[in-house]
Amino acid sequence: MPSQAFSRRTLHLPHSELFSTSIQYMDHTDRAFLSYEKAKAFGLSFNMSIDDLLSLSQKFWQLHSDPAVLLDGGAITLLTIQYNLCAGTIARYTGRRPELVSLVDDLLQYRKHGQFMLTELGHGLDVDNMETTATLTPLGDFVLHSPTSSSAKFMPPTSPAGLPCVAVVFAKLIVDGENRGHRPFIVPLNDGKQMCTGVQSRLLPFRGGPDPVPHSLTTFHSVRLPRSALLGSLEKPADIHANLMDIIHRVAVGSLALAGLALPFMQCYATIGMLYSLRRTIGGLSKRTPILSFRTQQAPILTVTANAYVLQALHHWATKQFCDTRLDGRVRHGIAATVKSVMVQLSQQGALGVSERCGAQGLFTHNQMTSLYNTMRGIAIAEGDILGLAIRLVNELLLGRYTMPSPADPNSLLARHEAGLFAELRQILKDAPHHRSAEVSRLVLPRCQPMMEAIGHRMAYDAAIQQGVRPALVDLFVANAVALDAAWYAEHADLSRSQQQAMSMCAMDAVLPMLDDVVKEMDVFAYVTAPIMSEERWSEFVDGLKTFAGDARVTLWNNETPQPDAARPHL
Repeated sequence: MPSQAFSRRTLHLPHSELFSTSIQYMDHTDRAFLSYEKAKAFGLSFNMSIDDLLSLSQKFWQLHSDPAVLLDGGAITLLTIQYNLCAGTIARYTGRRPELVSLVDDLLQYRKHGQFMLTELGHGLDVDNMETTATLTPLGDFVLHSPTSSSAKFMPPTSPAGLPCVAVVFAKLIVDGENRGHRPFIVPLNDGKQMCTGVQSRLLPFRGGPDPVPHSLTTFHSVRLPRSALLGSLEKPADIHANLMDIIHRVAVGSLALAGLALPFMQCYATIGMLYSLRRTIGGLSKRTPILSFRTQQAPILTVTANAYVLQALHHWATKQFCDTRLDGRVRHGIAATVKSVMVQLSQQGALGVSERCGAQGLFTHNQMTSLYNTMRGIAIAEGDILGLAIRLVNELLLGRYTMPSPADPNSLLARHEAGLFAELRQILKDAPHHRSAEVSRLVLPRCQPMMEAIGHRMAYDAAIQQGVRPALVDLFVANAVALDAAWYAEHADLSRSQQQAMSMCAMDAVLPMLDDVVKEMDVFAYVTAPIMSEERWSEFVDGLKTFAGDARVTLWNNETPQPDAARPHL
């Protein structure tokens, strides 16, 4: 499962001084700066080139599904912004502008930090209506400006972090008073120590849960940019929206790339869940029973294991489809959005299921699961919020603008489910006065994400069958997908509740004997840092905790008769 014919490029990282530094009691700001160093080490391990960025090579996809992402969620956040969004956007223009090659190389070699600044505080996903402007002056240069507080670029970490930082900033191009659509501009932000003239970064409070990243609100105050800062033409495009979708194409790449993080996340949950459940025992001293003996403990571990294998097949198929330029670009973007939705859905299901079965231990970030869960919450929003992607995709499919790849087996349970949900939505649209009517908003929009997830479940099943994933794992994946919409299968597939439960139990019975083998094949143990996995790790963890001891004496009640020192108990 882990290698798919390539060796780990990051095996040296987990035990390096940089990644083994204890962070349990470290200040959040110090941890955030440490994540920059980890991102650099992680990125340089892959020796990424401009060709890798432009061709979306296997190496590019491997970076985002490498288990090193388990070591620091902040590091992969910084790295994918720098490599995919920033360097990837600039690399597209190097064919016509060879002078940009050195800048891309600086970003790939971490001689500079790179950011990508698209969404604004007051507009979010409504990027068409961004307010930031870049106005061409009579001298031939540009003035970049944030006209209102709502036009502040939201989220990218832009405060100084030791290295010079540049960003791809999106703004409306104004020429002779005319709005000529959106353009990317290369903008220096800071020299690593202080902000550049006219650029202001306000540090947001750290997000709760994941590894800290110094997210910011960034504004531009009449910043002068040379003509060379513009990426693209001064000419007004025939279709302003289509042009915007084209220049932010790396966002769609990021949707599929970040979906890949779900694979090591789920592998981590399976590994922690199995090893902890074997280590944790109940009963008297003469007969201890591992809690893995109970089906309630087995169920989430078996399920996340099966899902990890099936979704790896899906992601492998999807990256090939996404890179096939013969396919309609809208279909390729639809595949990326669909895969992301299913990856996030089942990764989060696995995180909650396994962490809850670890009891109080599952609540602590040092056992990774809650931290990874919160990181995945951010991924669900980054590079396209899943709900927004679903609304756009499903509405375009209902309007017949394009179609997604057809099922390999139209008679499979998951294909029938997909077709059934789509037929229901199509009937609603047919009965509505207009596809933008209030009725469609009320009845269709809330069902777009489940519809997109249904497409993803079917695609995953097809990919798993085609790639020869173990049948028992596929059966358990299907049983879990059925449980996510049990009522539909009872209504339309003649599967009663008891039949659905029997399907799930039989699938788990088949996977249980192979659990040890399939978890070991995931091969992520070196990257999993949770101390609850073994007695040895737990002992090391406890030895490193802050310890409080002393000789304090506490009076239990006011009229207590003082005792001689030798007889006084220490509480």
